[in-house]
Amino acid sequence: MKVFLIAGARPNFMKIAPIYRESKDRNVDCKIVHTGQHYDYEMSQTFFEDLELPQPDYFLDAGSGSHAVQTARIMTAFEEVCEKDRPDLVMVVGDVNSTLACSIVAKKMWIDVAHVEAGLRSYDVKMPEEINRMVTDSISDYFFVTEQSGVDNLLKEGKPEDKIHFVGHVMIDNLFYQVKQLEQGADVQPAVRDLKEELGRYGFMTLHRPSNVDSKEGLSTIFKALEEISRDLPLIFPVHPRTKNMIEKYGLNLSKNVIALDPLGFGDALYLWKDAQVVLTDSGGLQEETTALGVPCVTIRENTERPITVEMGTNILAGCSKEGILEAYQSQIAGKKRGKCPPLWDGKASERIWQIIINYWEKK
Repeated sequence: MKVFLIAGARPNFMKIAPIYRESKDRNVDCKIVHTGQHYDYEMSQTFFEDLELPQPDYFLDAGSGSHAVQTARIMTAFEEVCEKDRPDLVMVVGDVNSTLACSIVAKKMWIDVAHVEAGLRSYDVKMPEEINRMVTDSISDYFFVTEQSGVDNLLKEGKPEDKIHFVGHVMIDNLFYQVKQLEQGADVQPAVRDLKEELGRYGFMTLHRPSNVDSKEGLSTIFKALEEISRDLPLIFPVHPRTKNMIEKYGLNLSKNVIALDPLGFGDALYLWKDAQVVLTDSGGLQEETTALGVPCVTIRENTERPITVEMGTNILAGCSKEGILEAYQSQIAGKKRGKCPPLWDGKASERIWQIIINYWEKK
């Protein structure tokens, strides 16, 4: 059985890593297709190295561009790959443009599609990721779900119950694996170790969503909240290239207690945020990872497609106003929010996924 495993943007790499590792113990020819959606070396190649992934079997070199341009480039390049080396199954993860583009190509070539992290919904169609999620799920053949809300959403949308599988979360598989690597002495940049030791008590922050960083007014509002928070707690802020460009474009300045860093590899970032007093983010993945490790999280967004992190986990949805962010921060620092790890977030989602796929394949 030949499976193409699709990765395009930074979160994808973390999701495909445990799936790929688990495939090595199965009778599966699993090939990695890197679409090149994240074209920055620091945010792509280093992640493959950190996650112990081999060089991709195919690199599509999609690069930057508008959503339409990028999606079209991926579709054209991926179609050529499938024509030359046709897989039995295309497995996509998450909700980026690569997820959507490769799913459409596969279905038009009558190749089955498995969507890992299916069924998540923010119900905010202004988010490009929401469109990607909805369209991908509308044409997928197998749905691998991370939380009960995903099952509920897919059933409401009329998906066949026997194709929906609540398996847990591959992102958490990778998280537990990487925590173990750190405990066993995995390399961390000396400067990162020194910073953590020097600060002792600190917060960790990421910010990259267009809805937050592409507006001067919105980004300025968030920075004002960060300035107040940093008077109480220094913040470590690895700056996403998109956010960096917008900071420069708008002529904004960070507080002296907000420590801006270049993008970090997964291991270096994990080494810092796992022991932070609080994580402030607009990332979907960090909402889940902080929940899994019990780290207080403040999500700077108006909605989340991962409600389990708020319902059961350590996450507070703050909105994007200064008042909302500060209120959520104070609640987390005061220890008012308590959470626990959601069902099946046990590091074994990849095992379940492959067993289900192999069972389907053996029955064909």
